[in-house]
Amino acid sequence: MIRSAPFARAFAARVLVVTTLVSPVASLRAQTVATNADVLAAERLFSAWMDGQLAYRGLPGVSVGVVYDQQLVWSKGFGYADVKNRVPMTPQVKFRIASHSKMFAAVAIMQLREAGKLRLDDPVQKHLPWFTAQPAGDDDGDITIEHLLSHMSGLPREAGDHWSTEQFPSEAEIRMLYGQRKAAFAPNTRWKYSNLAFAVAGLVVEQITGTRWADYVQQQIFTPLGMTSTSVDRKVDGLTVPYWRRLPDGSREPLRFVDARGMAAATGMTSNVDDLAKFVSAQFRRGPRGGANVLSAASWREMQRVRAVDESWTSGSGLGFDFQRIGNRTWIGHGGGYAGNTTQTYFNVSDKVGVIVLTNTNDAGPGQIAEQLIATVGAAVAKAAPASKGTVAWDPSWARFAGIYRTVFGDQQVVLMHEKLVIITPNATTIGTPLTLEPLGGDQFRMMAPTGGGAIGEVVRFVEENGKVTRMITGDSFGVRVP
Repeated sequence: MIRSAPFARAFAARVLVVTTLVSPVASLRAQTVATNADVLAAERLFSAWMDGQLAYRGLPGVSVGVVYDQQLVWSKGFGYADVKNRVPMTPQVKFRIASHSKMFAAVAIMQLREAGKLRLDDPVQKHLPWFTAQPAGDDDGDITIEHLLSHMSGLPREAGDHWSTEQFPSEAEIRMLYGQRKAAFAPNTRWKYSNLAFAVAGLVVEQITGTRWADYVQQQIFTPLGMTSTSVDRKVDGLTVPYWRRLPDGSREPLRFVDARGMAAATGMTSNVDDLAKFVSAQFRRGPRGGANVLSAASWREMQRVRAVDESWTSGSGLGFDFQRIGNRTWIGHGGGYAGNTTQTYFNVSDKVGVIVLTNTNDAGPGQIAEQLIATVGAAVAKAAPASKGTVAWDPSWARFAGIYRTVFGDQQVVLMHEKLVIITPNATTIGTPLTLEPLGGDQFRMMAPTGGGAIGEVVRFVEENGKVTRMITGDSFGVRVP
């Protein structure tokens, strides 16, 4: 039973929590987003829908948050953290976040990579000599650390029957159980989710550092990020009561606390909305590792690169992160499922927007709730976000660059739209998706498009002679203006 005292006061829906040390300008930008009329309206819409979910589906409680860049701009609790004692749900209530733990395991591995302690292409056996399970075939090759983090190892999902018995194995038992396992697939054959793989990744961290897993993540990740409510396999104060799925008679049975033991790196963490917002904000920072930057920007990009996809190509994995195509956009994050707690976090790097959904039952569907949060509050936050500092204001004189430019390979036409220049192929059978010319100032632009072909990302500039535009230079090539 959790203590009700910390949650006795009413919680205000409107919050603005600084998730790391940010400049006054950044704080003002976040405040502008948080108080935007469309954002406030979207919060009311989502809240009305969420209230209905609890009322009609009988969900005990849900805690949600929306992050913009370095700040948690909105969070709210719905229902109860403890139904029997009517303890209200708040964003400070703690949950077992289960497979969210995998993101932190991957961060730990990448920290060791930055320190030169390992390589992603190292065979796991280099660091754990006992790692010698029976392969799926006769010529499978080594399972590498990268395979563990990208769910491409081919390993079985689990190391035992712990989800049924609630008796998770110790580290010593994992070693013993692993030797009895046979890989389902050869490495790099297909995306296959594996809790066992991430448990092994945690053991690699312990082996290299000589530090217990829980102590390592506390020292190297939680403390630098200011995640004061996050822990590993401890029955801390402020935990929500976990509830089983609703039975046909409408009842929900409260469940007990279960220690993940040797599987902690895969599924053992506890956290809340406030702390996970700090982790989400870390994805949007740039610069070298140090202080609140628990990884360099280069390592974050490496982790967030898609390594494996499912057969439908709508979801997959990077290094410790999962990917999901939602509304034709790529969202990164992770979900989690534990006895009585199901959770989901998503963020979009381009918009610097993230959403967090934590629930205290197994049939809440946090992924679906997160998608509705993205479609409402998340979308409004992205739209309300101020233009980036580097954005160049539109100059009406740029209209003079509109026209057709001819090369030996074909013609390109620059079309003037509303305060925007785009490029199309005039003899194509469809308009397709025009290339966009993002202004850099003067006569220079950057060519941008959803895909990465051609000269995407390179500078486009226009040449003028005697007051007339004569050429469009794209990267290292040019087209001649057609009179």
